[in-house]
Amino acid sequence: MNWTDLTAHELHEALLKKKVSSRELVTAFFERIQSVETKTKAYLTLLQESALIQADQADASIAKGEAGILTGVPIALKDNLCTTGVQTTCASKILEGFISPYDATVVSRLRNAGAVFIGKTNLDEFAMGSSNENSAFDPTRNPWDLSRVPGGSSGGSAAAVAAGEAVFALGSDTGGSIRQPAAFCGLVGMKPTYGRVSRYGLVAFASSLDQIGPLTHDVTDAAIVLNVIAGDDEMDSTSVDLPVPDFRAGLPAEMAGVRIGIPKEYFIEGIDAEVGRAVEQAIETYRRQGAEIKDISLPHTPYAVATYYILATAEASSNLARYDGVRFGHRTSSAKDLMEMYMQSRSEGFGAEVKRRIMIGTHVLSSGYYDAYYKKGQQVRSLIKQDFDAAFESVDCILTPTTPTAAFEAGEKINDPLQMYLSDIFTISVNLAGLPALSMPCGFTEKGLPIACQLISRPFDEEGLFKTAYAFEQCHDYHQRRPQLG
Repeated sequence: MNWTDLTAHELHEALLKKKVSSRELVTAFFERIQSVETKTKAYLTLLQESALIQADQADASIAKGEAGILTGVPIALKDNLCTTGVQTTCASKILEGFISPYDATVVSRLRNAGAVFIGKTNLDEFAMGSSNENSAFDPTRNPWDLSRVPGGSSGGSAAAVAAGEAVFALGSDTGGSIRQPAAFCGLVGMKPTYGRVSRYGLVAFASSLDQIGPLTHDVTDAAIVLNVIAGDDEMDSTSVDLPVPDFRAGLPAEMAGVRIGIPKEYFIEGIDAEVGRAVEQAIETYRRQGAEIKDISLPHTPYAVATYYILATAEASSNLARYDGVRFGHRTSSAKDLMEMYMQSRSEGFGAEVKRRIMIGTHVLSSGYYDAYYKKGQQVRSLIKQDFDAAFESVDCILTPTTPTAAFEAGEKINDPLQMYLSDIFTISVNLAGLPALSMPCGFTEKGLPIACQLISRPFDEEGLFKTAYAFEQCHDYHQRRPQLG
């Protein structure tokens, strides 16, 4: 049995039936990591010693009949999630060597559920990027084709799961940073409603946009993980005190009568022909299942990318001001005075993309430009949200491509920031509107690269998203395919 290819719910059954122990699983995953990690570079920190301790504790819980559904399951955490006693770098030189003194809420909830932490995954520095090439350390590669990017910023999490180096992983999504890498790596990626999952302990990029979510092999695992990490948290004032339904229990569902909206603005000139065909076939799958397919319009979609890069960079400029070389993180060793220490610490610690976004954000917040840029961006954000509100009066969910293309070549867009930013064109609006969205595999290119479609729903209707995605998943085997890394 190749344990590293299985899902969390499949491993749970195997653990309960004593077909395998958690220690054996952890050992198998570290053997897999040793075999492929030099190719993928999915991890920044590995936690083998502590993982084996957690595995032994999980095996003891299983023996006592006290196991939850994630007890003993080996998982990965994006390295912008604080983890007690473990280095948390955000893939930045400015935080290299920083040891977190506490757990993020999602980490503590997974720890309490008995999950085993394999390691911390690579990302674009401070979650700023769409290819994982902005990591201050090594860029991660796509397990389906090592010459291509895994997407970003949660590219390390996506690559780890796709390559069999973790059962599932957590990522963070500010403008598509879970869904785009999930699409590029053939996974299910879930971005919850803003407020559904606590952000406490997530190193902030853009506080009004960031959400934590899972990257998994299938919809069932995504539902299971979200049930564990979701819910109100007194440590996060933006988390919402609403009941969390049993997402997995509602999965088997009929599509008859479900209204699925297809926004014309998402089927634009320049979308890759293979992506377009795969998404059209996904629409036909739903039509055959009895869903009602309706053409809709989201008229302010063309302004989403510009709006996002005004608001997100403004928030990044504010959030990253705390990294000044004084309290924690990198401090230059050659400064002559306090001002020089500030400047040199930040110059040495931050990479090019982070500096670019800080400068843009500082500009749009500056005197004389605030009304022209930041205030206007907030106004357009409201219009984008209103577009979705109007659409959901006539449809239950919205289906779009997740990305305009399949995974692109490493180096292809790294020197053209505008082209890189446009790779998130179909995912950004969801964050601006605070909605839940799910990316799932819906086909493959002739070269064997995954293609994905995206489902979007009303606020806090993750249950409906899971049902709709699961219905599609039962008609195809895309989620069961694995890359061949040897």
